[in-house]
Amino acid sequence: MSTRRLGRPAAFFDLDKTIIAKSSALAFSKSFYARGLINRRLVLRSAYAQFMFLVGGADHDQMEKMRRFLSQMVTGWPVDSVREIVADTLHNIVDPIVYDEAVSLIEDHHLAGRDVIIVSASGSEIVEPIGELIGADAVIASRLAVEAGRYTGGIEYYAYAENKATAIQELARRRGYDLDRSFAYSDSITDVHMLEVVGHPYAVNPDKELRRVAESRGWPVLSFTRPVALGARMKLPGSRSTMTALGVGTAVVVGSAIYLSVRRRLDGAGA
Repeated sequence: MSTRRLGRPAAFFDLDKTIIAKSSALAFSKSFYARGLINRRLVLRSAYAQFMFLVGGADHDQMEKMRRFLSQMVTGWPVDSVREIVADTLHNIVDPIVYDEAVSLIEDHHLAGRDVIIVSASGSEIVEPIGELIGADAVIASRLAVEAGRYTGGIEYYAYAENKATAIQELARRRGYDLDRSFAYSDSITDVHMLEVVGHPYAVNPDKELRRVAESRGWPVLSFTRPVALGARMKLPGSRSTMTALGVGTAVVVGSAIYLSVRRRLDGAGA
């Protein structure tokens, strides 16, 4: 069955450097240290990996290095402890690093009647709470292998590269999304497959390779530059309906020409 022209459109967002300004998988390292899961040396290694991710982009080699580092780091950790730490520190860690422009786009898509889905290579234990925080309707995330309540260091499912595109197509079949009319946003060349499966792809803060592809294919390029304290921008929603109601009164008009162009495209696409 085709995944296209089945129903309403949706909006698919990469997470790191698209919705938030850092790597979500590395953002909680200090919290894990405070709870005794890692030592100071690993905190420093995490900080260095975060720095390299921010300045060097997320090409295949960088993603593989990060995957190996994180898999080794979490081996043996109790899953329940990780979920508890993320829940306890989520607002302090993630709230200040969400891009204002991304929140506005999420609000716009919801107000237009489109579901918003986060698609991230980070683990579901981190991505799902972040998705709830920003009002996403669903998440596609990696699943780490677990045995006897602890991480084994393996990965059951890796939401990366072509796997993201396949997962989006499968979700579209289940929910009846029209991918020709759907939107996708990402910063990395590793997500080019995810961008290709929708009718409205956008490169956000793109690395050099993705920028080159976007320019050659005529994809709009967006620049998100304003991390915002989400709690100050809007009351944190507990549900999709709450976020939609709040969005009417809290949507922020971004003053750049390219963002205004995106708004016109969104309005013209319809629900």
